[in-house]
Amino acid sequence: MRRIIAEDAEWSLAIVPLLTDLCIQHIVKNFQNNPILKQLLPQHKQKVLNYLSPDLPLSVTANLIDDEKYWQRCCMQRWPVCHVDDHGGSWKCMFFERHLETLIKHFIPGTTDPAVILDLLPLCRDYVHRICVDQFLPPVQLPVRPRSGDQSDSGSEGELEEPTIIDHYQLNDLVAGLSQLEQLDLVYGVKDCGMNFEWNLFLFTDRDCHSLAATINACHTLKVFRLTRSKVDDDKARILIRSLLDHPALEELDLSHNLIGDRGMRAVAKLLKHSHLRVLNLANNQVRAPGAQSLAHALAHNTSLVSLNLRLNCIEDEGGQAIAHALQTNTCLTTLHLGSNELSEPTATLLSQALSVNTTLTSINLSCNHIGPDGGKQLLEGMSDNKTLLEFDLRLSEVAQESEYLIGQALFANREAARQRALNPSHFMSLLTVEGPEDPLG
Repeated sequence: MRRIIAEDAEWSLAIVPLLTDLCIQHIVKNFQNNPILKQLLPQHKQKVLNYLSPDLPLSVTANLIDDEKYWQRCCMQRWPVCHVDDHGGSWKCMFFERHLETLIKHFIPGTTDPAVILDLLPLCRDYVHRICVDQFLPPVQLPVRPRSGDQSDSGSEGELEEPTIIDHYQLNDLVAGLSQLEQLDLVYGVKDCGMNFEWNLFLFTDRDCHSLAATINACHTLKVFRLTRSKVDDDKARILIRSLLDHPALEELDLSHNLIGDRGMRAVAKLLKHSHLRVLNLANNQVRAPGAQSLAHALAHNTSLVSLNLRLNCIEDEGGQAIAHALQTNTCLTTLHLGSNELSEPTATLLSQALSVNTTLTSINLSCNHIGPDGGKQLLEGMSDNKTLLEFDLRLSEVAQESEYLIGQALFANREAARQRALNPSHFMSLLTVEGPEDPLG
C-alpha cells in the first residue's frame, strides 16, 4: 500500500504512464522531423492526430494527414469565421483554398517571389476546387522622376515621366497546376487602401485580360467563372468570352457590376450558341435595347440556360419585348430577373402572352419598373392560363393593388399544386392519364 510522503514536494499519486502513451508523446514531439502515422494502429493514430500542433509545416502534413478533425483545428485557429459548407463540406479543402487565396491577395508583383505560391501546388493540387479572390495588389510604384534635360523656356522643371500601366498577378501558372479547379471568382481591386486610394488600383488592364482569357481557356475543368466589379468593358468582355466558346465544362458565367454594353452582349449571345451555360448573370452593366435583342435571339433557340439575370440595366421596352417574345419558344429557362430596366406596359403585354404558353418559368422579377395599372391587368390575364410560375416580384412597378393581389392568389394556387405533385407524383400522373391533358386539380 502506497503512503503519502509529506517531505517530498514532487511526490504524486499518479502512476507510471503506459509505454504506449510515452511512445505517442515521443512521436508527437518529433513529428516534424520524423512523421510516423500510417504505421500506427487506428486507436494510436487517432491519439497522435489529436495531439499534433496545427502549426506544423504543410510540407509535412499536406499529403500525410487526411483527418478532418485535424484540419478543422487548423482552420479554427487561423480564421475566426469558417463556413465549411462553402468548400464542399471538407475542412482540408477549406484550409488549402483559403490559404491559397490569402497568398494571392497579398502577392505584390515585382516584390513577392512567385515561388511562394507555386511551391504550394504539389501540396494542394488535389484539394483546391475553387479560388475566390477579392483583391489583386498592384506593383510597388517608385516616385516619378522628372525627365533629364534642360528646363523649358518658361523656367519650369523637366516634364514628368508618364506612370506605367499597372498589371497584376497572372494566374496562368497557378491554375495550370490545379487539376481539380472548378470555380474561379475574381475581383480586380484593392481593399482597405484608405488614404492611398487611386483609381488605377481598380484597373483591369489589357494584359490582365489576355492572360486571364488564356487561363480560363486552358482550364477544362472550370464550371463557374465570376469576374465582378472589375470595370470590364465591351472590348475586354469580347476577349474573355471568345476564350470560353465551346468550353467543355462551363455552366455559370457572372460578369455583373461591370461596364459591358451592346457590343459585349453580342459576344454573350454567341456564347449561348456555343456553350452549355446554365446560369448567366449580367446585372448592373450598360446593356440597352440592341444588346437585349441580340441576347433574346440566342435565348429563343437555347436549350441549356435555366437562369438569366439582367437587373439594373436599361433594356427598355424594345429589349423587354424581344426577351418576352423569346420566352414563347424557349423551353428551359426557369428564372428571369429584369428588375430596374425601364420596362412598361408594352413589355407586360407581350410577357402576358408568353406566360400563357410557357411551361418552364418558375420565377420572374419585374420590380422597380413602370408596368402600370394596365400592364398589371395584362399580366393577370396571362397568369390565368399559367400553372407553373411560383414567384412573381412586382414591387415598386406601379401595378394596381388589386391586380397584384390576384396575381398573388394565382401564384399561391400554383405553389400548392406543385407541393401536391411533389408529395405524391405517382397519384398526379395517374390522374393526368385518366383525365387527359387538362389540369386534374380543376
